[in-house]
Amino acid sequence: MWALGFDTSNYTTSIALSDGTAAAHRARLLDVPEGALGLRQSEALFHHIKRLPELAESLFKDFRGQISVVAASTRPRAVEGSYMPCFLAGQSQAQVMAAQMGVPFVPVSHQQGHMAAVLFDAGRMEVLDKPFLCWHLSGGTTELLHVVPEGWNARAERIGGTTDLSAGQLIDRTGQLLGLPFPSGRHLDALAQRGDEKGFRVKCSGLQFSLSGMQNKVRQLRDQGAGQEQIASFAINTICQVVDETTKAALVQYPGEPVVFSGGVSSNATLRGWNCGYERIFGAPAYSTDNALGVAVLAKRWEARHG
Repeated sequence: MWALGFDTSNYTTSIALSDGTAAAHRARLLDVPEGALGLRQSEALFHHIKRLPELAESLFKDFRGQISVVAASTRPRAVEGSYMPCFLAGQSQAQVMAAQMGVPFVPVSHQQGHMAAVLFDAGRMEVLDKPFLCWHLSGGTTELLHVVPEGWNARAERIGGTTDLSAGQLIDRTGQLLGLPFPSGRHLDALAQRGDEKGFRVKCSGLQFSLSGMQNKVRQLRDQGAGQEQIASFAINTICQVVDETTKAALVQYPGEPVVFSGGVSSNATLRGWNCGYERIFGAPAYSTDNALGVAVLAKRWEARHG
């Protein structure tokens, strides 16, 4: 018996199947016009509606199993007031399919799906049943979370992160400055591997920090004639340093807890190779970026609890 999951974020259309041990996944980035830094919600919703049938056809082409539960990410975070229209595309499709098949529909948050996807891919699902720290590093979010189990799912409390610009926004704006495609993560990552510019040590206030000033510093480097590799390595190393320092400060309050890295920025090679000295859990890049796998995995956990 399989769970079917949908995730329609502001970056990616995705659909996945999981039986709790195996998985199949299809995803496609939304098309963003050259030079733009994302899409309006109405545009993202339109693209999702167009893309979901294509992805579903690919996913189900050779599928011979039986679906027992359908789930979707219905909001960015599992907190009151969290809402983005783009998630309606996946939610509406999921609810229609669940009603047609006579199976339960399970709503989860996009953020919860991110965490579950990483832990499933890393073979560490047991971590969901105990407290842990989690970074959600993406184009719109840079949050340090303290996560505790809550039945079949997990409850996340924001304890730190950026107060303004997200890590993903800094990466994409640096990429735009260098003429790179959007989203710029993997392109900037490749350039940074060839640079040796040290990052800027961002000042932290407790577990909070600001990245908005780094955009000006990146521009200053460009205006001073620095090469693309140097500019890229400066931006990436700045992010890695502040994430590492904030994590170490958090571990003083939550000693010994593992640290899960989710979101598209956590697929960065520099961040993954950073010398830290504490337990870190990463998933494959495909399951660090926006995806529906974690949504399907959580639906199987719901099913295991509810029958």
